[in-house]
Amino acid sequence: MITLSNVSKTYGQGHAAVEALKPLDLHVPEGTIYGVIGLSGAGKSTLIRCVNLLERPTSGSISVDGQELTTLSGDALNQARHRIGMIFQHFNLLASRTVFANVSLPLELMGVPRAEIRQRVAPLLELVGLSDKANQYPAQLSGGQKQRVAIARALASKPKVLLCDEATSALDPQTTGSILALLQEINRSLGLTILLITHEMEVVKRICHRVGLISAGSLVEEAEVGDFFTAPRTQLGREFITEFLKLEPPRALVERLDADPGDHSHPVVRLAFSGDAVSTPLISRLARDCQIDVSILQAKVESIQDRTLGLMIAELIGPSDKTREAIDYLETHDLHVEVLGHVQRDA
Repeated sequence: MITLSNVSKTYGQGHAAVEALKPLDLHVPEGTIYGVIGLSGAGKSTLIRCVNLLERPTSGSISVDGQELTTLSGDALNQARHRIGMIFQHFNLLASRTVFANVSLPLELMGVPRAEIRQRVAPLLELVGLSDKANQYPAQLSGGQKQRVAIARALASKPKVLLCDEATSALDPQTTGSILALLQEINRSLGLTILLITHEMEVVKRICHRVGLISAGSLVEEAEVGDFFTAPRTQLGREFITEFLKLEPPRALVERLDADPGDHSHPVVRLAFSGDAVSTPLISRLARDCQIDVSILQAKVESIQDRTLGLMIAELIGPSDKTREAIDYLETHDLHVEVLGHVQRDA
């Protein structure tokens, strides 16, 4: 549905040039909710604005619903944009127009007859739960209601694709949840393909099917959401997951961790379980079969859409050959094992 091929974006020239996007490829299948996450300044907003050519890429091609956009300009590009809805962090509603008039604006610009506009706007207001707000003005609405108006407006032209630029960043957690549920329902009921950018891992966890991680203008990792949370492949991915899940060893233990194993030390590991491994008594079997002690420092279970993820930080206490055997044992049972460091054993 959305395909970016070798897309890059550079602002300025010569010594003042800033490479906001380095050549990257990205594919969003039809009907998918695809999240792009990254730190501030990573290139997320530039990426999503390139999709509908609000920013024209320096190089590469962009195809949406089978149509190559980078070859278009003028009226042809405007027509193509009608099939790409977009919502923003700060709503971008017109204060002088009612809710109904804000939603009808793109239809007016398209020259849709007034009678047809009424027929199309009313169901959209019902879809976003604002039928009773049609004659109110943005100043009379809450932040969540304003974003619902923006979503209805984005859907007015019957787009095939919806782009979301930090659509929940200005909202409180409860309102964010309701907007995410609405986007999920729109994806299911209308079959709409959604590409969203966010710095909030909760957004990715709640509604995305796939996720791409962007850093310094490069797409450094992408995966199914369950795989990303369970076993991120990059250091930046692991940092995002760790920060989101808040699973770190106690500070007092961190201060004692050594990167290199000594003759009289034992490892501290972070374990990620998924699927059947969550309900399997692996830790008790590990202690028994490998003849070591396991000290569990922290543990939690998270539901990632239709998957369950178990996380644990533990000390594997025993002779070095036995702890090495224990790590091998865990890895052969499809656990993601990360050795955080080693702690010197008491004499």
